[in-house]
Amino acid sequence: MIKKFLIVFVLLPVFTVNAQEFVNYVNPFIGTSNYGATNPGAIAPRGMVSVSPFNVAGKQNSLEKDSRWLSNPYVNENTFLTGFSHVNLSGVGCPDLGVILLMPTTGNVETNHLRYGSDYSNEVAKAGYYSAFLNKYNIKVETTATTRTGVSRFSFPKGKSNILLNLGLGLTNEEGAAIKVVSPTEIEGVRSVGSFCYYKPEEAYPVYFVAKFSKPADSFGVWKIPRNYKGVEAEWMTYNGKPRLMEGYQKEVIGDSIGSYFTYNFDKPTQVEVKIGVSYVSIENARENLEKETQSLSFDTIYKQTSSSWNDQLSKIKVEGGSNDDKTIFYTALYHTLIHPNILNDYNGEYPKMATRETLKTDGTRFTVFSFWDTYRNLHALMSLVYPKQQSDMVKSMLDIYDESGWLPKWELNATETTTMVGDPAGIILTDTYLKGIKDFDIEKAYEAMVKSADALEDNPLRPGIKNYIEKGYLTTEQEGPVSTTQEYNATDFSIALLAKELNKKDDYKRFLKRSISYRALFDKNLKLLRPRNEDGTFYEPFDPLAGANFTKNIGFIEGNAWQYAFMVSHDIKGLMKLMGGPKSFSSQLQKVFDTNQFDMANEPDIAYPYLFNYVKGEEWRAQKMVHKLVNKYFQNKPAGLPGNDDTGTMSAWLIYSMMGIYPVSPGEPIYTITSPMFDKVTITLDSNYYNGKELVIEKTGSEEGIINQIQLDGKTHKGYFIHHSDLVKGSNLKITLK
Repeated sequence: MIKKFLIVFVLLPVFTVNAQEFVNYVNPFIGTSNYGATNPGAIAPRGMVSVSPFNVAGKQNSLEKDSRWLSNPYVNENTFLTGFSHVNLSGVGCPDLGVILLMPTTGNVETNHLRYGSDYSNEVAKAGYYSAFLNKYNIKVETTATTRTGVSRFSFPKGKSNILLNLGLGLTNEEGAAIKVVSPTEIEGVRSVGSFCYYKPEEAYPVYFVAKFSKPADSFGVWKIPRNYKGVEAEWMTYNGKPRLMEGYQKEVIGDSIGSYFTYNFDKPTQVEVKIGVSYVSIENARENLEKETQSLSFDTIYKQTSSSWNDQLSKIKVEGGSNDDKTIFYTALYHTLIHPNILNDYNGEYPKMATRETLKTDGTRFTVFSFWDTYRNLHALMSLVYPKQQSDMVKSMLDIYDESGWLPKWELNATETTTMVGDPAGIILTDTYLKGIKDFDIEKAYEAMVKSADALEDNPLRPGIKNYIEKGYLTTEQEGPVSTTQEYNATDFSIALLAKELNKKDDYKRFLKRSISYRALFDKNLKLLRPRNEDGTFYEPFDPLAGANFTKNIGFIEGNAWQYAFMVSHDIKGLMKLMGGPKSFSSQLQKVFDTNQFDMANEPDIAYPYLFNYVKGEEWRAQKMVHKLVNKYFQNKPAGLPGNDDTGTMSAWLIYSMMGIYPVSPGEPIYTITSPMFDKVTITLDSNYYNGKELVIEKTGSEEGIINQIQLDGKTHKGYFIHHSDLVKGSNLKITLK
C-alpha cells in the first residue's frame, strides 16, 4: 500500500474477506509514527530477517538515533535514508540490531553515509514487500524476504552504479565487524550486536551473513575508516581518520567502520538482485540458509511465496462486516503479532546456546525475542487460541532456555537474557498455555522452573528483592518499583497456584495462593490506592499518586503511577473490591481513572482496566462503551495509528481481542470476558491437533453502536460476561445481541 494514499482500499470488497485478500488489508506503515516502533520492512512470518528502510541517521531527520532514545530503524516522518538493514526488531522500547545495511548509489564510490544518503519517494509497503524510489540516484529499491534471507532488487539507470554494504552503521553504538569479498558475486562477514537497552555490554554477540549478487561486479573493494588519532604519532598518518579504499581486495578486513562496494558500469537500465542470508551461528550456516531458502528463485517468485505464507497465517481469523479501515487495523494488528517471537534456529536446526553461545541443535523451532512483561498479558493467550502449535513451540523454547541457563526467560533476545523490566512473568504464560489444553510439553519441568524462580533466595536474577517479598509480603522502597514488582510477583504466584492445583500439589497451591494476595498490605484505605512502604513498614512520604505518569521515574512504580497500577490485580478483583468498599466504590474508583485522564492506553499495566467493569453487575455497559471509545481513538489506519509502542505485538493483540468481542482479562486463568464485537461475524479456524472444534464463530446482531442485550452460546442463553476457553474451542457459536 502506498503511504498516505490509502484510497486503494476502496477497491476491496466491503462486506467480507475472501481467501485471497487478507494480505491486502495489511498496512505496514501503521505504527511507524507516534513511537509505535514498528517498521514497514519486508519480513516473512516469524522471520529472523527483515529488510527495513533505515532512515534514522543524519540531522536531516527529525528523529535521529544519535540525538535521542530511538528503538526503531525507521520513522515515518523522517526523510533521509542511508540504507536497508537486515536484522531488526519491531515494536520494542530499547534499541538493538539495525545492522548489515545495503545501499545502492550511482557515480563515484562514497563511504560516508551522511554523504551517500538520499531522500526518497513513492513508498509502498505490503506484507512481505517494501519499495521506494531514491530521488538522488534515480534508483527504485524493492525488498522481500524468506525466513532467514533478505532479498533486494535494485533498478539502476544507465551509467556507473554501486552497491554498498556498510557494517559500520547501525541502530546503536555497538561496534566490531569483519568482511570479506569472496568473489565478484559474493560477500561474507560478521557484525557484533547486543547491549539491548544499553545493558550488559559484555554480552554482545555476532550475527553472520552471506550476500550473493545476481550480476558480477565490474570492480569491487572494501573500505575501512580508522579513528581520528591525536598526538605526535598522528602527525605521521597521512590517512588519519580518512577512508581507506582497497580495490580488488579479497582478504578479510576487521574493524569498526568497515564495508564493501560493488561497482557496475551499465550501458542501459539494469536490475540487480541481492540476497543476504543471516545466521547467529556461523557464516557457513548463513550461506546454507540463503541457498536452501532461495535457491535460484527470482525476486518475484520469493515475494509471491512469502505473500502466500502471510495470507495463510492471516486467514486463521476471518471477519465480516465493518469498514475497510476496520479490517485494515485488524489484519495489520494480526500481522504485527506474527513478527515476534521469531525464529532463531538456522535451516539445519542449529542455534546458539544461552549466554555461552555454543552451537546446539533442535528438531523443532527455537523461538527468540520474549518480551514477557508485555506479552504475558494477551499476546500468548492469542497464540494459544489461534496458533497453538506456534505457542507450543514457544513454550518448548522457554524450557530449553531453562535447561541451558538454569532460569526461565524474562526478556530474552537472540540467546541473551537482557533482564529488562520487572516481574517473573514466564510462569504465567506456562500456566495459561497448559490450562488452555496445550499440553505437549514437559509440565513437570515447567513447574519446577516456575517454583525455582519463585523460591530461590540467593542469586535470583528473575526476582530481585525476593527476601523482602517472602518475609514481608511486599518489596520496600529499598528496591526499584516496589509496588509494581510486588504486583507482578503476586500475578505469577497466582498462576503457580493454579498449576499446582491442576497437578494436585495441594500444599503448593495453598502456599502460592496466599502469597498471591500479599499486595493487600500496600493498600491505603484513605486513598483507595496502592502505596509503597518503607523498610520499617511505614508508608512512604511524601507520596504523590500522580508521580510516574508518562514514564517519569518515581518511588513505587515502573512505567506508571498509583492510578495506573491500582487495579492491576486481575486475579484478585473480588479481594480488591472488598478493600475499596464494595462493587459501587470499586466501579466509581475505576471510572475515575478514565475521567481524570490517568488511563494510559500506550502502556501495559492498565490495558485490562476497561474490561474490569464486567466484574460489577449492572456496570458491564461501561466496558463496552469504553472499549469502543479507546479503539476508535487510538487505533487508526495511518502511520500514527497505534497509541504508542506496540511492545512486540501486545498493543496489537489488545486490539484484535477487543474487536472480536472477548478478552483474556486474568492472565493465567483460561477465561475470557465478553464485550460487544466490532464485526458482524468473526470465524476462527481451530487447530484440530489441539482442539475438538473445527471453528469458533462470534456473531453480532442488533444495533451497531448498542450495548449487549443477550449472550447466547450454541443457541442457549449464557449468563454473565465471562466464558471459559474450553467452552469456545469445542467449536462453538457465541452470539451477542445488542440493543
